[in-house]
Amino acid sequence: MNKRNIGIIIFAGAAMFFSCTAKADEKKAASQFKSITMDEAAKLIDTKNDFILVDVRRPEEYREGHIPGAVLLTNETITEKTAEQVIKDKNQKVLVYCRSGRRSLDAAKKLSAMGYTNIIEIGGIMNWKGKIEK
Repeated sequence: MNKRNIGIIIFAGAAMFFSCTAKADEKKAASQFKSITMDEAAKLIDTKNDFILVDVRRPEEYREGHIPGAVLLTNETITEKTAEQVIKDKNQKVLVYCRSGRRSLDAAKKLSAMGYTNIIEIGGIMNWKGKIEK
């Protein structure tokens, strides 16, 4: 084998290794949170236990109506800095929702990857049967 072929084999092997590592990190982050139904979330919210309810929709969606007590942390703007402004303690129980469930799932993954340990993804406000605050 010549040096060029050896170089290609090493490069391909490294690319596969780092690709697998990235997938493993993504799976680890996804396993750091749990998902519950909006009905289960409503029961949890009714208990008024110590949690932060986070709406990850856009500001205009939040203004149109949100679950009472929810704070806004737009999914597209989640960074370490914006997250710590809303969630001071990385061990705090955090319930995350959006409109349909797609953005809340994405936000839960992001927050888990940042080290937040008690994230509960509750889906979309479309399934909320309780009061809406404007």
